[in-house]
Amino acid sequence: MKQKTMYTCNQCGYTAAKWMGKCPDCGAWNTFSEKITGKQSVSSIKKEGATLSRLSQVENKKESRIYTGISEFDRVLGGGIVRDSVTILTSPPGGGKSTLALLSACQLAKNGLRVLYASGEESESQIKGRADRILENIEENIWILANTSMDAVLDAITETDADFIILDSIQTFALAEFSPSRAGNPTQTMECAAALVQCAKNKARPRAVLMIGQMNKNDEIAGLRALEHLVDTVLVMEGEGADELRGLTATKNRFGSTGEMGFFAMTEKGLQSIDNPSAYFITKRQADEAVSGSAVTVLREGSRPVVAEVESLVSQSFTPYPSRISEHMKKDALNTLLSILEQRGNIKLYDKNVVVKTTGGLQLKEQGANLAVLMSIVSSVKNIPLPSDWAFIADVGLTGELKRVPAMESRIKELNRMGYSYVITAEGAVHREEFTPICVVECRTLSQVIQWVLAQEKREKR
Repeated sequence: MKQKTMYTCNQCGYTAAKWMGKCPDCGAWNTFSEKITGKQSVSSIKKEGATLSRLSQVENKKESRIYTGISEFDRVLGGGIVRDSVTILTSPPGGGKSTLALLSACQLAKNGLRVLYASGEESESQIKGRADRILENIEENIWILANTSMDAVLDAITETDADFIILDSIQTFALAEFSPSRAGNPTQTMECAAALVQCAKNKARPRAVLMIGQMNKNDEIAGLRALEHLVDTVLVMEGEGADELRGLTATKNRFGSTGEMGFFAMTEKGLQSIDNPSAYFITKRQADEAVSGSAVTVLREGSRPVVAEVESLVSQSFTPYPSRISEHMKKDALNTLLSILEQRGNIKLYDKNVVVKTTGGLQLKEQGANLAVLMSIVSSVKNIPLPSDWAFIADVGLTGELKRVPAMESRIKELNRMGYSYVITAEGAVHREEFTPICVVECRTLSQVIQWVLAQEKREKR
């Protein structure tokens, strides 16, 4: 905290922020004297006790982790919560961040840890109401504090000797020494966060901290960007409103992989971890239940391959401007693929409406799904069902040539685990001998893929 200069009347003790010739309280003249107030900030660097060490002689201690038992949450964190770490979780309003925090508190309390849940947004009864709705049992070693005073939170941490602290949300708390700055002010937010970092990193008593951060209109954590640099892990939860699917991404992780992603389903009982996403994002069909307009691909979500189903609906347009609708991919990307399909695949769509979506609401963010998108459209136009055990993994260039995508081995292994028989991809994408359970069909162009699919359809009809 910066030092403040105050002026005090020597006669009556009246204080003012600036010097005055006449005291407005007692009326005395020239009685104001300057005084320096304020104490050192918790985030300031303390020189006392600092030691200098050689990097080669520093002991490398492996981090100790706490497993929450929520598999997707632990996965994104890199294998659980590090005991002396500070994590910030953010999402749009109603995204489920408070629910996930409360579920984590319950799981850790079951494991014998002492948990403090401090909220500056909700009352104790509101927190209890959510707990009754989403938790089967409320553990005795969970304490809640409904207060916006960070000083009260720090006292509660000491009083409960908490192992895990949840702050909901960091922008609602304030330290008394930084008054009159109100909660949410950048100074208050940074200093409150710094106080928690200092508490978590205490060598004698390490603690894990989960801070919930509010999100601004630009879908970023509200406040200074320095807040993200201060913490160890930044988690962003996507999905809001009536959407069932929630995606949790680590945009920063000092103890794990940045970009790792986990999936949850928002239900009446709260967030449910989707432990097998490949089964969640496809429609289960029997071998004789194939439908037109459906194609399967494998996406990379973080370090994990996920099988995903792309659905397309092509219908006749009776207007000069056919509709191009895509719920789960960028419209420009869809228009580019349609142009490739018309020019290189000889599929005319100038008088057709095209709608593309994915099962389960998964976003198509990578180009490895492009071939599946195109083949789902071809299947809908031709009204030819693609077998449910086929998958398409490749990018498609403007020339109509298939392009290889990274991590093909792990993608095909996931298809093998899920029981698929064929994978259609670009030439040279994989070494076929490594995947004997799956038949790998390599094609050079989009037109070759279409011809191969049509030939297989004719062969089956015979």
